[in-house]
Amino acid sequence: MPFSPLDPQRRVAFISMHGCPVARLGERETGGMNVFLLQTAKELGKRGLSVDVYTRYHDPSDPQVIELGPNSRVIHVRAGPYFEEKGSLYWYLPQFIRNVMCYSSAEQLEYQLVHSHYWLSGRAGMFLAKQWQVPHVASFHTLASLKQQAYVGAPEPEMRAGAERKIMEAAELVLAYSDHERDAMARLYDVARPRIEVLPAGVDTDVFRPMDREACKRELGLEGKKVVLYVGRVEPIKGLDLLLNAVTSIEDRRDLKLVMVGGKEGEPEVVRLKARIQEMGLAEMVWFVGPVKQERLPTFYNAAEALVLPSHYESFGLVALEALACGTPVVASRVGGLPTFLKDGETGYLVPWRSPDSFADRLEVLLTHAALRESMGRAGRQKALSLGWDRLAERLEGKYSSLLSPLLPAAAGS
Repeated sequence: MPFSPLDPQRRVAFISMHGCPVARLGERETGGMNVFLLQTAKELGKRGLSVDVYTRYHDPSDPQVIELGPNSRVIHVRAGPYFEEKGSLYWYLPQFIRNVMCYSSAEQLEYQLVHSHYWLSGRAGMFLAKQWQVPHVASFHTLASLKQQAYVGAPEPEMRAGAERKIMEAAELVLAYSDHERDAMARLYDVARPRIEVLPAGVDTDVFRPMDREACKRELGLEGKKVVLYVGRVEPIKGLDLLLNAVTSIEDRRDLKLVMVGGKEGEPEVVRLKARIQEMGLAEMVWFVGPVKQERLPTFYNAAEALVLPSHYESFGLVALEALACGTPVVASRVGGLPTFLKDGETGYLVPWRSPDSFADRLEVLLTHAALRESMGRAGRQKALSLGWDRLAERLEGKYSSLLSPLLPAAAGS
């Protein structure tokens, strides 16, 4: 008997203690994982699975339950103060687990599978799966060992890498974004490769689509500008100092505008970066936009000649895929999962050296050759069309089925 998407009793619990699917994107602790949760839950719901995403209250104005779409919803539970830093959430795990169990018991909810996201949620997922006697699927989105290898200054809790190892050992299935991440799990965490499945993230190609570039520029007040775009959190591991240095290395900076989307006013790294922009004399050239709603992002992607992602580490790099879906070439570090879908010289450029001049060289080529931008944009759009969220959900449902089928009673007469 397979895992039937039409069976209303087939419920999956997504556990995401710190990452809420409806949180505002671009702020310090929100990014690709939040998008992954939102889109995956919605697509699985469309396929007939019931998906409850358990996360902590992070805003006093949020209701406890928020519907995402057919058969999918967010359930907020108490776990520490509303605005607690992610680094302190470990100590509220017992409260989070207890309140998830209280809610599910009060609502008489039974789950057939637990899918945890990130290491904090993995600890909760281990416990809940054991209590409910169901399989546990673990996704990490980032790994402590890879972040620390890529960027020495990356601050990570001492217990994180050990916790990741224990979660991988206990889970029935571990999911990785890319071959690179799977290899790291096997090498650094001693996980048997057959227990790791590679499942790349996806993109909504209806929302993220090519639009009239000049019209988008006019809408944003960027007429006559050559736009270099950054989208993402503002933190040291994103390599934004390199981006500023690269911009100053571009020989012809007439009409050049660097647009930076993400980062909340007052965050320490935002304050530091803005001071650096002033010191470098770039205040007129740089537009620091701050967080932007998901539905507004396509206008920014389409207004840009290129998206730049100079990160020290990216487990996948979802914003790069969103840019490709809009037909915008990408210049990115050759790190993590980016080479999974970003093809050097075809949909953009992968830069293997952390040199401002190397990034500036690629940007100068794109800024001065419109035909090349258009060719790369078309190739990027085609690549994105093969990575829709619906395809991810179909594959993920298949992985769930492979875990659940052996646990179900044999069909009559078998």
